[in-house]
Amino acid sequence: MQDNFSICKGLGFFPADIMLPDVKNMTDWAVVACDQYTSEPEYWTAVEQQVGDRPSALHLILPEAHLKFPRVDERIMEINDSMASYLEQGLFKTLTDSMIYVERRQSDGRIRRGLVGMVDLEDYDFTPGSGALIRATEATVLERIPPRVRVRRGAPIELPHIMLLIDDPDRTVIEPLGARTDTMELLYDFDLMQGGGHIRGFRVCNEQISGIAAGLRRLCEESVQSEKYGLKDAAPLLFAVGDGNHSLAAAKACYEEQKKGLPPEARQDLPSRYALVEVVNNHDPALTFEPIHRVLFGVEPEAVLAALKAFYPDAYEGRGEGHCFSYVHAGGRGYVTVPNPERQLCVATVQTFLDAYLRDNGGEIDYIHGDSVVEELGSRPGNLGFLLPAMGKEQLFKTVMADGVLPRKAFSMGHAQDKRYYLEARKIVR
Repeated sequence: MQDNFSICKGLGFFPADIMLPDVKNMTDWAVVACDQYTSEPEYWTAVEQQVGDRPSALHLILPEAHLKFPRVDERIMEINDSMASYLEQGLFKTLTDSMIYVERRQSDGRIRRGLVGMVDLEDYDFTPGSGALIRATEATVLERIPPRVRVRRGAPIELPHIMLLIDDPDRTVIEPLGARTDTMELLYDFDLMQGGGHIRGFRVCNEQISGIAAGLRRLCEESVQSEKYGLKDAAPLLFAVGDGNHSLAAAKACYEEQKKGLPPEARQDLPSRYALVEVVNNHDPALTFEPIHRVLFGVEPEAVLAALKAFYPDAYEGRGEGHCFSYVHAGGRGYVTVPNPERQLCVATVQTFLDAYLRDNGGEIDYIHGDSVVEELGSRPGNLGFLLPAMGKEQLFKTVMADGVLPRKAFSMGHAQDKRYYLEARKIVR
């Protein structure tokens, strides 16, 4: 009889030895992703006050809001010491060769379903144009990787906030598990702190893991992908990184360091070769894609708009066929249409121009969530706001396959409080 790991061979996604904290207060344990609330240190102060000295993932992560604080290197050492201490105390119980089915009630009341397991970092590549099974959806900012590497390099365990997406419109892989929870072991069921909603986790049985593997194999069949995306001879894309790309890139960097000089058979056994993630269906109704708008500061709006029309000679004022977006500045508002665009997404058309304009003319840019904020900022003298349409879910995978990666800040998956919380863990050293 095959073990669960062997059943999943060739898919890049496997069951793992997942560690769960054996603590009385799970609400205090689980903490939101470190890259959230970066401009709101008061959020993290409130978390610190709530948790205190009790066992918590807070003591095992470095919030990005604290990256510019003094004593960062000491804080990283404290994180690694806390990890070692929790292991010595026997704080975790381990589920061997397992996957966890997750139901997350978001702040809006909707249930988002996911599946926790580990990915093979040999099957992940964030390089634009890569043909790997697991790919980044947007450009990876290399400067954001080193701080995460510094935490992971000396860490005995990992806690994931990485979310991968599968393109499963018929809901064949994850959703069927929701009807079988009465056959699974309930692992946790509690409210998340600071307005994060509620979460339940169930241990997936061996028979269900076989079904998951079969469903994933169907998704990456050449005929299925060709029909879905209309791209001939394209390398199959099974997992697209939705959240946590820089954390996954840091895991990859650490693994590449450790595997140097090792023969292939020795690399297979390196715990650092794998990274714990949650997989979510891109077509889960609870998963929303929201646009991220652009606001320019310190510019002459009319000059920018004239430069835009010179950059795209066929562009014209008003709504039309092609890539259409609106703008707002102190002197008025309107729409611009770029017909017959070369890129898949409107945000790519706009960002390509903005990168060139700011490089040649100066000015500053910010990436804004929410129409009303763009309206208010863009209407100030010397500013110019661009309001972009939301990206359709059906565009994500095809765009990554056709264009390589999306432009930075192409879309946002939900609100900060609905991001993944650190809960499960996994050893990354022997």
